[in-house]
Amino acid sequence: MMVLNALFPVIAIICAGIALQKTHFLDAAFFRSSDRLVYFVLFPVLLFWKIGAAPLDPTQDTHYLAAIGCAVLAVFIVSLFFVRMAGVEAFKVGSFSQSCYRFNTYIGMAVVINLFDEKGVQLFGILVGLVIPFINVLSVSVLIWFSGKEQNVMDKLLGTIKSLLVNPLIIGCLCGLAYARLVGGFPSYISNTLQLLASTTLPLALLSIGGSLTFRGLQGNFWLAMAGACFKLVLLPLFGLFFLAIFGVSGLPWQVSLLYLSLPTSTAIYVLSSQLHSDTDLASAAIVVSTCCAFATMSIAIYWITI
Repeated sequence: MMVLNALFPVIAIICAGIALQKTHFLDAAFFRSSDRLVYFVLFPVLLFWKIGAAPLDPTQDTHYLAAIGCAVLAVFIVSLFFVRMAGVEAFKVGSFSQSCYRFNTYIGMAVVINLFDEKGVQLFGILVGLVIPFINVLSVSVLIWFSGKEQNVMDKLLGTIKSLLVNPLIIGCLCGLAYARLVGGFPSYISNTLQLLASTTLPLALLSIGGSLTFRGLQGNFWLAMAGACFKLVLLPLFGLFFLAIFGVSGLPWQVSLLYLSLPTSTAIYVLSSQLHSDTDLASAAIVVSTCCAFATMSIAIYWITI
């Protein structure tokens, strides 16, 4: 029942987004606008509110952050060996590589809020804020390396650094951490205001995920997309469990980490693939396959957490 309670609302809203897009009740312009609103305003507010809501516990085990970082790096390295051994076209490598380790922040936060208390949400928010820059560096490095275009590489690197410095999700996390460290907790009138703003975030984000899902790219890309899903949803959790054990992570950080490891790949891989000249059809296929398969892995993770 806990699995159903945690996942059904997420599945229902994503399916609603698909239905609204297919019936043309909402168009692409709406989803683009809602994506911008969520990404630049609402989700950073949600992260700031959830992370800053309680004082940071100085005794809290942070080894889960190192364990997740090691797992992501391990999958990144193995995925590069795979593309070499499998002879994946250079044009497709950037999109494939991203699909192996990027994660969907919105689905993750929606499930975390359904499962955990404020402390669990805070731990997930800290994880998001620290892992996003690391993953972006890995993603952009591969995209540039396999782009076949040596010109403007420095401009792309500088652009990546700039995008990380002004990334609204990272800023929201860092501000929340600073507030939690210095103050912790909000007056009721501030908390109520932030809660009202944040309450619109995840429904809009999940609707947009549904509205952006397209099966157009599956033809000719299904098996490579499935391989990426196996890296993301099978190999990454295995590496993650290994490193969590190595670092001795237990309790709530272990539970939050397990849920993180079960998440589908991020819809952002399509945008980055488009910007840096990789295969957007493969990116689209990888998003669809990973999202569909991840409800099985998330169900297993939630069941494991709650037994």
